[in-house]
Amino acid sequence: MAWSIKKFNQLSTEEIYEILQMRNEVFVVEQKCAYQDCDGKDKNAYHLFYTAKGKIISYLRILEKGISYKEISIGRVLTKKEYRNKGLIREGMLMAIHFIEENLGENSIRISAQEYLKGFYKSLGFKEVSQVYLEDDIPHIEMLYSSN
Repeated sequence: MAWSIKKFNQLSTEEIYEILQMRNEVFVVEQKCAYQDCDGKDKNAYHLFYTAKGKIISYLRILEKGISYKEISIGRVLTKKEYRNKGLIREGMLMAIHFIEENLGENSIRISAQEYLKGFYKSLGFKEVSQVYLEDDIPHIEMLYSSN
């Protein structure tokens, strides 16, 4: 069991397939949300994922400045249903924040969080910076993390 972080061109075809399959399983099927998951941003992202028993079970992506927002952003945060509530998302988010600060030299991170998770993101240091809005018919809120 281990965390990995890779740029798109470092991912194996098996890893790409597992990541896309898992994102569709959670965001399209489970959340009943028809949207275009393959948005062209993956090729310019860092992919942070947790593997257990040879399978990817938790994932998020880090987008560099200028791709979604003027700040670096984190998105597509998920864990497979059967592995939830074990602290993997908190661990992954903390690793992503550390990677962004230490390896990318950035101290501001913007996210578009599902509204029901704003308390979780606040516990990581994110602050609400927008009103609630609908994204793919799901209430979201923009949140900003700043270490300075």
